[in-house]
Amino acid sequence: MGVEAQDRDVTAARLLKSSAKNSYDPYVDIDWDAPLAEGKAYMPLERVSLYGTDLWAKLTPEQRIELSKHEIASIMSVGLWFEIVLMQLLARYVFDLDARTEHAQYAMTEIGDETRHSVMFARTAERLGVPRYGVPKVVHRAAKVFGATAAGPSMFASVLVAEETTDRLQRSMMDDDGIQPLIRSVNRIHVVEEARHVRFAKEEVLRETPKLSKAALQRHRLRTALVAFGVIDSMVDPRIYRSVGIDPRAGRAAALANPHFHETRRWMAEKIVPFLRDAGLIGGRSEGIWRRAHLL
Repeated sequence: MGVEAQDRDVTAARLLKSSAKNSYDPYVDIDWDAPLAEGKAYMPLERVSLYGTDLWAKLTPEQRIELSKHEIASIMSVGLWFEIVLMQLLARYVFDLDARTEHAQYAMTEIGDETRHSVMFARTAERLGVPRYGVPKVVHRAAKVFGATAAGPSMFASVLVAEETTDRLQRSMMDDDGIQPLIRSVNRIHVVEEARHVRFAKEEVLRETPKLSKAALQRHRLRTALVAFGVIDSMVDPRIYRSVGIDPRAGRAAALANPHFHETRRWMAEKIVPFLRDAGLIGGRSEGIWRRAHLL
């Protein structure tokens, strides 16, 4: 076994031990029958996409809370969809590994984590009683290709973009008494378990990116930027605005022009952007895509 393989297995062994000690079953660890708390938001109101706009000013306090419910449900729905894509990526990744290694076994363990997370997010949306939200058809179609072909540093970098942006939002809520207890419980479980997934993906990015040729680096930068744009731009399904009587097209236009929402996107990406830049996966012409997504 080479030095790199040994290093991978050392990391994987630690992550496997952490998984054994700190894993949750959402069926058991969340009280799905508990009543929703009256008057509590479902996400920080200052992070809602319309916050600070004229449309927001016209909403009653009750409508603002209602919109926060639908917006967090949209974010979770897109999150669970992306985790299904991630499971495809990990299954393909493990396909070529030696299953006897701890590195391969941790990748399989992560697939199990993501399965539970997807079910947890789906049950949360069901409990909130919201419509089905999701990504646009063009993103859905592109993800089929990505899930079947992505590999190397940009595969893991794309995973990090989705996980770290949502993690930033979830961490801000999980200990906030002003947020619905159900949402706090879901966030707490996801944050604990995703920390392992982030460590696994970051180490793969750092191992594999230095091996790229200049041309390959540009391709992986572009793929990462396109996924980052697609993920962040799809989190808020425009149909959520119907919940408070706003036309979806008007709501999306207001959100995309909203400097508060732009700042929220940058805030969500504050942890992952410096890492990817230092790793070499943000730079060159593709950097413009990150700026158009308001992630820089």
